Amino acid sequence: MANLKKFLIRRFLTFIPTLIGVTLIVFLIAYVIPADVARAWAGGEKASQSYMEQIRKEYHLDEPWYDQYWFLVSGLAKNDIIDPRTSNYVFDDISERFPITFELALVAFFFILIIGIPLGIISALKRNTWVDTVIRFFALAGVSMPVFWLGYLLIYVFFVEVHWITLAGFPAPPEHEITHIPMIDALITGDFDTFSQHLHRLWLPGFTLGFMGAGVLARFVRNSFLEAIGSDYVAFLKAKGVPKRGIYRHALKNAMVPIVTVLGLQFGGLLGGTPITETVFGLPGMGSYVIESIRNLDFPAVVAITMVFALIFLITNLIVDVLYALIDPRVRY
Repeated sequence: MANLKKFLIRRFLTFIPTLIGVTLIVFLIAYVIPADVARAWAGGEKASQSYMEQIRKEYHLDEPWYDQYWFLVSGLAKNDIIDPRTSNYVFDDISERFPITFELALVAFFFILIIGIPLGIISALKRNTWVDTVIRFFALAGVSMPVFWLGYLLIYVFFVEVHWITLAGFPAPPEHEITHIPMIDALITGDFDTFSQHLHRLWLPGFTLGFMGAGVLARFVRNSFLEAIGSDYVAFLKAKGVPKRGIYRHALKNAMVPIVTVLGLQFGGLLGGTPITETVFGLPGMGSYVIESIRNLDFPAVVAITMVFALIFLITNLIVDVLYALIDPRVRY
């Protein structure tokens, strides 16, 4: 336990330089873009010179890049930076949109689990059969298919043809908020009507976002499970006459360690895929917010969302590392 505490402290200490590195890269990319940011924020070609000068002074745009970066990051840490596009504090805008993006990621992750793991196991058990070939083709299609193309295809089928979904608006949160994630709060408080409304709005975007991840996970589960059932201890269990169900249970448990790694990376990767999915399905989350911010050269919002995504990715990987010790007793820190 003491070693685990030391490990957690070391990992938390790495969060700060990682966040600095990620935000610095994004800031430098924005900094070298040949565009007049002050003019864009002031309203474009018709903006007055005095208003542009006021913006340059307010956001330190006339200072060296390192002073601009420090002003931006320190201001975001204190939530003192006002979004020049919405006139709200940047993290106030993000906090309004974060629950939608997080819900979308949860639904997509659910589809990854219920599709990827069973198909991967079935493919391994039916190795080199037509079932294995079909599942591997599905996995390849999932990895290769662009999210936006699949999204528009599913919209045509389920919105235009069969009218099973809606693309307008977003359901209201439940009356009693605990975690501020509407679907989770609805389950906790027993508000199943609100839960069903959010699920109805998000199931198709979630499937679209998670389809690629399901294909990746299915291939990885197949390979990991085949490696596990080909191990020496499985041959020993067979020699002892252990039933197949018991053998598969032991093999799956040993195969879960690398699978958990992939799942952690998948959840972090889902957040990176939300901008396209939210734009296609008209969801007012952080993904569509960052797309609009990039279009309008709203760099404070872009850097802030990058910081949030990076922090979630770091926390997810930290949870994965802790789960290692729970799944495999041989893992120690």
